[in-house]
Amino acid sequence: MNFVNHELVPDHNFDEILYEQRPVFDSSGTAVDGLHAVWISLNNPEQLNSYTTGATKEVILAFRRASVDRSAVAVVFTGVGDRAFCTGGNTEEYSEYYAGRPGEYRQYMRLFNDMVSAILACDKPVINRVNGMRIGGGQEIGMACDFSVASDLARFGQAGPKHGSAPDGGSTDFLDLYVGWGEAIASCVLCDAWSAHEAMRIGLVNDIFPVLKIDGEFVPNPLVITDRYLDEWGKIVHGKPKTGDALAAGKELLKSGTTDLQLLDRGVDAMVTKILYTMPDCTLKTIESLRKKKLEHWDKNHESNRAWLSLNMMTEAKAGFQAFHRGSREVGREVDFINLRRRLAAGETWGDELIGAVSPQSRSQSQSSS
Repeated sequence: MNFVNHELVPDHNFDEILYEQRPVFDSSGTAVDGLHAVWISLNNPEQLNSYTTGATKEVILAFRRASVDRSAVAVVFTGVGDRAFCTGGNTEEYSEYYAGRPGEYRQYMRLFNDMVSAILACDKPVINRVNGMRIGGGQEIGMACDFSVASDLARFGQAGPKHGSAPDGGSTDFLDLYVGWGEAIASCVLCDAWSAHEAMRIGLVNDIFPVLKIDGEFVPNPLVITDRYLDEWGKIVHGKPKTGDALAAGKELLKSGTTDLQLLDRGVDAMVTKILYTMPDCTLKTIESLRKKKLEHWDKNHESNRAWLSLNMMTEAKAGFQAFHRGSREVGREVDFINLRRRLAAGETWGDELIGAVSPQSRSQSQSSS
């Protein structure tokens, strides 16, 4: 049969992401002829798979291509390497190009919004393979997916209020649908990260798999306590980060091991196999009905959020993104929050002088001179 090509840009060659067709396996583990899974991978591991403007465009095109692929059973959205699925927008680009240019950032946010919408509109089930950190905008595009399967070394969270933004690229729309109001507002405002174990406990991900190998054997994440226990306030926690000597010992154990994602990949393949054994139209209708809960909030808010985020590039975002990108582990990557609040309370207006005064470099220079 001669099919009509419904791709948005036929024959596009991807440069900043990977687009692959991978085997789908039946219940006996045999590759199925004539069907496949589409793997879309962010390919910027040196910068923790943060998405540039160019990568954002390609993710949109990739989901459009996968959506009309008649032989695709599911889409797997992931990142290259073992450190991060995605840590959000590219802070180098934010700091050095978009900071102070709200009109330009407004156009960029049109692309970002279209990327999230492309995931939510995909005509295939979408699995987020979380191969490492899922932070900031990475958390948001991950939640736009239908399923999440994660490495147990992965971390999940937001960074907006710490670095001059608000998590209005999806987290303020989606996160409470996954984890409830209390967990969502704590994550969005306080920016404390969850371990993969905690993320699974609160319903953010579907499954997690060990990826650390010690002496040839898989072991659970040594940086977290995986048993239920009471913290210092009497709260029951699970997957809580270790502290003190236990954390130091866990870090040494982590350094001694190697990362192997084969169990994670088996888990992804197993989920695709489960999808294979469902009616395709019934599956898509079910997913679309569930997606409506995300879309109800997303469609109400993403354009007004885009406008606010753009204007914010003149003030807190400019300060926060430049502090993060131009800072370092030695001098810090966050503004001097106390100094900033005091100056604003005293009536100082936003500008380069204020931004420079609260930057980590300025704080470092003051400490050196004293």
